[in-house]
Amino acid sequence: MSNVTVIGTQWGDEGKGKIVDWLASRADVVVRFQGGHNAGHTLVVGDQVYKLSLLPSGLVRGKIGIIGNGVVVDPQALLSEIARVVAQGLPVSPKTLKIAENVPLILPVHGALDRAREAARGDRKIGTTGRGIGPAYEDKVARRAIRLCDLAEPETLDWKLDELLLHHNTLLAGLGAETFEKADLLSFLNDIAPKVLPYMAPVADLLEAERKNGSKILFEGAQAVMLDVDHGTYPFVTSSNTVASNAGTGSGMGPNAAGFVLGIAKAYTTRVGEGPFPSELFDETGRVLGERGHEFGTVTGRPRRCGWFDAVLVRHAAQVGGVNGLALTKLDVLDGLDEIRVCVGYDLDGETIKRFPAGPAAQSRVKPVYETLEGWKESTKGARSWADLPAQAVKYVRRIEELVEAPVTLLSTSPERDDTILVRDPFDS
Repeated sequence: MSNVTVIGTQWGDEGKGKIVDWLASRADVVVRFQGGHNAGHTLVVGDQVYKLSLLPSGLVRGKIGIIGNGVVVDPQALLSEIARVVAQGLPVSPKTLKIAENVPLILPVHGALDRAREAARGDRKIGTTGRGIGPAYEDKVARRAIRLCDLAEPETLDWKLDELLLHHNTLLAGLGAETFEKADLLSFLNDIAPKVLPYMAPVADLLEAERKNGSKILFEGAQAVMLDVDHGTYPFVTSSNTVASNAGTGSGMGPNAAGFVLGIAKAYTTRVGEGPFPSELFDETGRVLGERGHEFGTVTGRPRRCGWFDAVLVRHAAQVGGVNGLALTKLDVLDGLDEIRVCVGYDLDGETIKRFPAGPAAQSRVKPVYETLEGWKESTKGARSWADLPAQAVKYVRRIEELVEAPVTLLSTSPERDDTILVRDPFDS
């Protein structure tokens, strides 16, 4: 099977958008299989900059885009995003965009509950985007979600709204927040239904037909492994499984759907929001990394926390994420530094460990154990072959491969699509 799955191996924002866009030119179909509009990809194509949150990146390359059942969809956000990219000249229609019939919807009540909970947490807030992703996934698991197919069945929508509001209004009232009226939500859904239902499709059947036809399918992950609800820095995580093994579950394909798993890693580390970050820098170097890397969230605009590359964290992500090869991005941000550090272990209460602990208290106590490498003065920006890289930059990449125990198959040296060093084409693996 010539499928490729792209996942992040840190806390998101690793530059997946450029890599997915680069791979999309080789794919026939691009699939989103988890997450919601809390994740964002920035794609630079010529003089156009596309900021996507829900739409599969392959649409920019004229490929079929699919939103699988593992995604939670805010219909208002979806329509707004479609309108924005169409205004930029990108054609999006039910012929090019297919949304699974059984995809759960994010309603205004979900965002309200998300924000009310964060406010109630005070100093222990998780740092969610407040867009309702978590509450929508909770409804899915609790079997009270409103799904896209329900918009075509008024009788189903009626009793489902009763059950949903019984739960959510009780919580909202307990948190001192404004509750919702059924008539208002019903009116909202009836108004939006004819605008989103044309995109509904039997996605599992479509993907099976593509598989039988020998099509190249690209699965586009959102967030990253360290935000996975099972394998990340819980509870400071997202509400879905971000690992590649979820590609099949979140799209309706079988367990072998993922194919070659490409893990994206930044040449340093960033994180948005709350939660542990062992290699975080609070000094001038951290500020420089943030400024050079333009480290602001695509969706939230929040400044990202910056730190040295954490090999322990990425090795864990590669292991549980099933990574076959790494795509290393933003190497050029490290240009000109006298020395570069890599976190190779943690000190936990006086003991050196080489794994990421599961307990949140232990995660907050670990201190990084660093290995120091010589930096380089030459520029790596725009390099398109190994011969274009300074010797110390090559040594840095090779050391990362050793520590993470995964080969670098792609190296990105600028936001431009063609500024990429290809070691191994994932679609030919």
